[in-house]
Order: sequence, then C-alpha cells, then structure tokens
Amino acid sequence: MATLTEDEIEKLFSGAPQFYVRSEGQFTGPPHPSAAFPFDEELEIRDMTDHVQIEDKAWGGATIWPHLTMDQVHDGVARRQAQDKHRPHFHIRCRERPNMLSMQGLEKGTMGFSAALELAVGDSLEEEQFGFDTLGTKARIIVETREKMLSSSGFLNRIPQASILDRLKRNGELYRDNDLRQRSSMETYQDLFESLMRPTTVVVDKKDQYSLANQINILVKCLATPNVWIDLSRVEWRIRLGQILWGEPEGDELDDATSIHEVGNADERAEERYWLLMQILLATELLIRMDAVSEGSESGAESFRPIDVVNFERAATPTVKWCLILARRWLENIEIVKVETSSANKNGAQTNNTSSWLTTLASKISLYHPPAYERDHTPRYHYSITGRHGQRQVDGLTHFARRLRWPGIEAHDTQISDNAQDAAREKCTPMGSPGTISTTQSGYFGAWDVSHHSHDGEKVQAQRRKLAAVLHASGWISKSYVFGLVLPGEALSHYLMATLLENDTEAITRLGSFANLCGGFVYGGKSFWSTSCIVGRVLAAGKGSAECMGWVSSDILPAGMGEGWVNIDVEDVAEDMANLGRKARLWGKKRVERDSSILGDGDENSVLPADFIIPHENVYGITPPAVFVELRSLELLSPATSVRPTPLSEITPTPMTGATRAPELLTYPADLNFVVSLNGNTSTEYTFSLSYDISFVTAHPCAPSSRVRILSSPSSPTIQQIDVSGSDMLGKTSRIEQRTGHPLHKFFNYTVIHISELLHKQHAPLSQLLAVPAVRKPGYSKNRTNQVHVLVIDCITSFAERPVSPSLRRSFSSNLSPLSPLMDRSTSAAAEAKMHLESRKRQFGSDMEILVRALCAQKGWNALISRRKRGCLACAIREAGALGWKVVVRVE
Repeated sequence: MATLTEDEIEKLFSGAPQFYVRSEGQFTGPPHPSAAFPFDEELEIRDMTDHVQIEDKAWGGATIWPHLTMDQVHDGVARRQAQDKHRPHFHIRCRERPNMLSMQGLEKGTMGFSAALELAVGDSLEEEQFGFDTLGTKARIIVETREKMLSSSGFLNRIPQASILDRLKRNGELYRDNDLRQRSSMETYQDLFESLMRPTTVVVDKKDQYSLANQINILVKCLATPNVWIDLSRVEWRIRLGQILWGEPEGDELDDATSIHEVGNADERAEERYWLLMQILLATELLIRMDAVSEGSESGAESFRPIDVVNFERAATPTVKWCLILARRWLENIEIVKVETSSANKNGAQTNNTSSWLTTLASKISLYHPPAYERDHTPRYHYSITGRHGQRQVDGLTHFARRLRWPGIEAHDTQISDNAQDAAREKCTPMGSPGTISTTQSGYFGAWDVSHHSHDGEKVQAQRRKLAAVLHASGWISKSYVFGLVLPGEALSHYLMATLLENDTEAITRLGSFANLCGGFVYGGKSFWSTSCIVGRVLAAGKGSAECMGWVSSDILPAGMGEGWVNIDVEDVAEDMANLGRKARLWGKKRVERDSSILGDGDENSVLPADFIIPHENVYGITPPAVFVELRSLELLSPATSVRPTPLSEITPTPMTGATRAPELLTYPADLNFVVSLNGNTSTEYTFSLSYDISFVTAHPCAPSSRVRILSSPSSPTIQQIDVSGSDMLGKTSRIEQRTGHPLHKFFNYTVIHISELLHKQHAPLSQLLAVPAVRKPGYSKNRTNQVHVLVIDCITSFAERPVSPSLRRSFSSNLSPLSPLMDRSTSAAAEAKMHLESRKRQFGSDMEILVRALCAQKGWNALISRRKRGCLACAIREAGALGWKVVVRVE
C-alpha cells in the first residue's frame, strides 16, 4: 500500500481544525492556545470558530484581543468608523486569561478551546491583594515606598490633584491628535520633567539624553516600582477601580460591628484616589509616547532600536503592561471636564436643566476636601469625570437585558434612564467634599472560597473565584459600566448584571442589596445563573434557555424556592486542581500538539491509508432503544439538613472594607430529577447531583474537504484507498463511504457508549468504561500507554423528542444530507451550512442534553459537546486529546 504524500495529506485534512499552543514572545507569560486551518485559504473555512462573536460594541471592553463586533460585520458605516479610528499605535503584549472572546462557546453553557486551556492559568488565580491585609489595613511598606517615591531620591514630585486632573484632561486631547514626533525632544522632555517627575542620570539612548526612548525608560521604571501602584493583573482590582473613584459610604455598606473604623478616614480615602489618579496619569504619559514611537516606525521615521525593544520587554512588568491597558481604556472612554467653582453648587454638582440624563450622569471629583498636604490651596476649579460613550453603554445594557429575557424589559429602557438621571442629580458625590466621607467602609465587594486544601494538606487555588457585592441605586458599579471604565476580563459580566439590578427598582427591592455575582437567583418567574455556576452551565443545554455575556436565564425554577439569591455547593475536580498555574497543561506545548495531531504519533513520511479510520457513533450489536427524557425538577436540598451557610465574615473583604453583617449566604447542593423511558415502555426515575465544578467546551466546527473522496472496502472499517482527484476512479469493487467526517489516526482510541447503556452503568468509573473499545480500531493495543483514550457518549442514535417543524427541517437538511458522500462538499456549501447552524443556535437544546451534562457533573467529567453536522467526531476526539479530557458528548 502506497504511503500518503504531503499533498494528499493536505487534501485529506482540508477543513479540519488543528490545535496549537504558541508563545507570543519572551516575558509574555503562559503561551496562547489556538485552533487554525493551515491547509485552507477559503475565508469560509478559516473564519470558523467555536465561540460566539461579541454582539454589542458596548461589550468590547471585555477583551483586549482584536475583534469585530456584530455591528461592524453587518453595518458598513460602523465598520468604516472603526477603520477611520485605527491608526498606528503601540501593541501591548499582554492579554486577559482566559481569553474572553472564547468564554462563550457556540453551545450555550460552554467555552471555546482557548478559554478551556487558559482557565488553569487564569488571572483569577492571582490571590495576593495590593498591600492590604484581610481587614483592609494598608501595609506599612506601601506608606514607606510612596514616601520614598516623593522624596528627593524618588521619581516623582508631589503635585496638587488639580495639576493631575489638568494633565489628564490635556492627555485626552493629545491622545486624539498625537503630535509628539513633531515636537523637539527637549520640549517633550521638559514637559514631563518640569513639574511631574524628577530627571535621572540613567539613560538608554546616549546620543540624545532627552529622547522619547529615555523618557519611556524612566516612566517604565517608575511604574514598575513595587508596593506603590495598584496591580491590575489582579482581577478584583480591575473591577474595583470604580469603587475608588466613585464609591459612596452612604448606602453602600452594611452595618458591621467588626469594622476597622480608624483606617477609613477622609485623608486615607483621598490619598488612595490621589495615587490612583497619579497612576493613570503616568500610564497615559507612557502610552502616548509609545504610540508616537510606533507611529514613527510605521512611517519610516526613527524609532526604537532592537535593543530598546528588548530592554522595554524586560523592564515592563505585568503591572506596567496592565497600566498601559488602563491608560488606553481611560483615554478612549473617559473625559475630564473643568468648570470654575463659581458656576458649581456647594456640593460640586453643576446646574443642569436638560432632560437628557447622559449630560448629567457624572461623578464630581472636586477639591473641597483635599488631602492634608493640599489644604492651604484654595480650589478655583471643579473637575467632572464623565464617559464619552454613555448612550452606547446604556444601549448595550438594554441589549443584555433583552437577550436574557429580563422580566419587564419593555419598561426597562425608560426606567434606567430615569434612575440614572436622578442618581446624577442627587447621588453623585464630590470626591472628599464635606459630609460625604464616613469612617465606615464603603461599598462591599469581596471574594470567598478562593482556595482549599488538597488531600496532602497543601493549599490549592480554585479555578473560579466567587465574588459578592452590595448594590445600591446607581452605585459605583453602575458608574464604572456607564462611563466605560471596563478592563479586560470577567469584570464586564459582573458589571452588566449588577448595573441591571441597581437600576431596576423592583428587582433590587425584591432581591435585596446583597448580590452573589457567581451564583444564581430567582426573579420574575425565571432563574438567572452565572456561567461560573455549574447549575447555569447545565441548564443552558435546555430548550428555552438564553445565554449572554456570562449569564444564563432559564424557565426552570428550583422546586419550592421563592425569589432570592443562592449559592451552589460544588466540589472542584481533583485532576483540575492538581494542574493549575505552572503545572497547567497549557505549558506542555509539544504534548498538546502531539495529542491532537492529525497524524497522531506517526511519521509524516510513512503514513498509510490503513492507519486511519472513519469514526462514527452508531455501531452496536443490537439496535439501541428509543430514548425519551423528561426533566422533572431542579431541587435544592433542604436547609435543615444540607445547607452549608457561608457567613459574610468568611468572605475575603477588599481594601477599605470589612466583613459585613448581613444574612448568611446559603449554599445548597443541587439535584436534577429526570424520568427516562425506553421505547415508550416502563419509565425510570434518575437523580443526578451536580457535585463537581466541571467545564463544557464546544467542539470546534470543521468543514469536509471538496478535494478528495475516501473509499473503503466493504470488509474493512479502515481507509483502503483515497481518490485525491475528487471522482470515483477506483472501479465498482469499492464503495463510497457514506459517513461524513475526517479520518482519525490509529493513535486515538475511542469507545462509543449509547446514553441508554451509560444510564445502566452510571456508577462505573471512567477507566472501566474505557477499558474495552466498542469498535475495532487499527493499531489499537492495550500495551500502548501513550495513546489518547476518549469516551464518546452517543446521544443521537434512537433519541426521540418533539419533532422539528417541516419547514425548518427542510431548510436545515437541504445542505446537510446525511447521505452526502464523505469529503465531497464545496466550501460554499459548508459556509451556507454554518449560516443555517448559527441561525438555529438558540433553538438547540433538549432535556436529553441537560441529562447528559448533569451526569457528567455528578461524575466529575469535563466534556466536549460535539453537535453532528457542525463538526465531525474525529476532530472532536482530537480536540479532546489537546485538552487532555476523556469525554465527548455527541448530540444531534
């Protein structure tokens, strides 16, 4: 038998995704996973993804990865506007982890391949807080380092807040028309060092000591100084920036007898805002200079030398890079308005008679109560921090509410506008103005259950951090979202739901002010779940569910439970916990790529057709029975026997906050109850406990090749002959294989089990289910320990449910006939099929799919969800190999 040539392999695996893990460069942290189609040039194939596209431009702040929002795809004007804004700029080699573009898979309640691998090295694993202990007391080292920073040997001069705000206002204007390269180096040098910073004798560009390169070097060293600046590589600090700027003591805190009253005085609060504003200012100064240098590189002008690039990457710590990300978000979304104090009223709010709330929604940062070292200065101006894109953000919030089918959404748009207008006139408080600073803690925000102890006693970090917050009408979370101060990561999902609740008077009245942002709640005849909660990820598989930006809504309500928040008791998967951080699979780049290779562990120079098989799910000794599944109930076990209360005193508080006195956060184990009938006969009841915090991933779509036909002998399941001409040239003795999909190398060992059989063996361990292969595979040997072993759960064969309407069935099947010859479809047909699949995405789902996810949650099996006709079984098995997972769920 002749070996396959390189050209034949490329034709054979055209349209098959291949999985990679590659580093962006040195000093960039863990490598980035990706899926690509290296053998294809057609955009219809190369653009296939396993995750949904960001639908609204207001949600683009969730990621720093380049992306197009849906409005740019379908609206030529929006696309041209985005292109007009694009100009040469500095590329910050720093990304949120996991990749937020990949966090919402095509299947509801799932992730994409990239997010699944990056979850084990996610930003939420960073547990250390910025120099504060658990009660919010500022560490002594911070005080000392900041004093040193402002001393004669430090980098900075102490300047008034008014000067900081003036420079921030000017930098906003300069960012939109960056002309630093047209200015002399002496001019830009003096602008930076005349008042803001102290000159240094250390230079990297000795030809011109005033050059932009030297200015950049000093700014990087300043921002890289430890124990001075807020470390935005920590997820909670990205979320809490708005609390420092806009947090209000009145109404934000709960009564707490254990509060540390002596640390929350006015001077300390003003000091923290001062240092945050200084950090933002230095970051904008650095970013504007980096953009100017990058623009020079694009135009051919003198720019960074290669050694300068190396020096920058070495010196730019993650803290510095996140400062640059903050600077860009600030310059693009925030505007500072300067008004004479004579035109402002006593509490710092401008008189405004317009009915547009967007013109009044601004938090006033005034100087009526400056820090102690500024009290000899009389303020002449009042400064307002406002958002540039308020209407865009509010439209995005309404879009989010509609996607989740929020109760009373038809009246929500008017309500949020009215509430925000009232908040702007009455609630927006000048920073440090008299009577607004309390010695009690401001708005509560904190995390809990962030770690546990492994079996050997070692402290282990959890994959998903749980967050809680106290909400009140148009609080700092609402302002952070509406003003667009959103940093990449999970912050946006928390902002969207919290802002929706804070501005829905009826919702916050009925649910209360305490929010479990990583749990769920019942409201208005529906249940809403964060995708951080296993219940949300399981219920999302049902018909009628909806998912949007980290939240799932469902018509399924917990039995016997009224409106309110809940937390779900769940255990971490031991294998996942043993592979976090530096032990994560993501670091094993070669292993990930080998375990998903289209050629397995074979030599590309000696690949035979008989080394492959066409995998399929429905080959059994006897015909499986027709399976009917009905979900009966979601049950949260009785508080009297099973609830493990979580007092808020156990939740790690954020700086300047303490444990709060509030009702305990009740934590329930969750069960799902089903009735399963086989062939319409005797019904059997099944109960599955959602015991483990498992993950689901959408198997990456693939497109059968139009350049090859695969034929096989009737007596052999392996591929015997390949016709790369695309036509049947091998005679009548062979037959065209009727099963669609790509080939699978003998390196991969898979076992297919029908869902009805798995229900009978639900207590069997995974190793036992994988022990005997269900079909004969070439090269399979029990002695080969390096093979990839995967269990395929068949939820397709003989599965019965309510029929699809005839018109919809005709539309769907016209391009995806199961009798189409293998690998014999054009790429245009694949693209049209993808369009039909995407249009039906929200109609997918069944009680069967909820059941199989619940079973996986009870067993602790992470699983790929592979939908037939979106992707083939072979590609799903290879992706399972890349992830190191053992289970593929095959659904119709």
